Amino acid sequence: MTRETAIFAGGCFWCTEAVFQSLGGVEGVESGYIGGTVPDPTYKQVCGGDTGHAEAIRVAFDPAVISYADLLDVFFATHDPTQLNRQGNDIGTQYRSAIFPLDAAQADAARAGIERAAPDWPAPIVTTVENASNWYPAEDYHQAYWEGEGQRNPYCMAVIPPKLAKLRKGFSDRLRTA
Repeated sequence: MTRETAIFAGGCFWCTEAVFQSLGGVEGVESGYIGGTVPDPTYKQVCGGDTGHAEAIRVAFDPAVISYADLLDVFFATHDPTQLNRQGNDIGTQYRSAIFPLDAAQADAARAGIERAAPDWPAPIVTTVENASNWYPAEDYHQAYWEGEGQRNPYCMAVIPPKLAKLRKGFSDRLRTA
């Protein structure tokens, strides 16, 4: 089995992680930080908005089950790629919409994904395609957040269920079966 990796930033990583963990062919999702200038940033530093990092997810997937293009389509459908440096009430460059391709093929696919998604949005997509830089895993308590603490977090309870409903409605054929 071949395993590939994708890195997406679509606002709060708790929210994007919950969506991507639901997909068939996704073998793992890790929340973390990418795109900044401070080595080994902490959650508090990234939330301060001064490190340049985005809250992001690193997705390990089996391309024989789900393609990178499919992941891009889910990414664009489950966050608002028209909001510059924010998602809802989360404001700052750490919440930007960005794709971090790991090779030229992913970069081409990312640009194609933006073009494919554009007609679905009433405003221009502002998602950036950025060079992948050092990946820093988020602290342990951020991993699989929705499955634990997130179920008791009012922010997550307000934001994640609508994203999961949108995922179930638009991508039911891509959901994990077991």
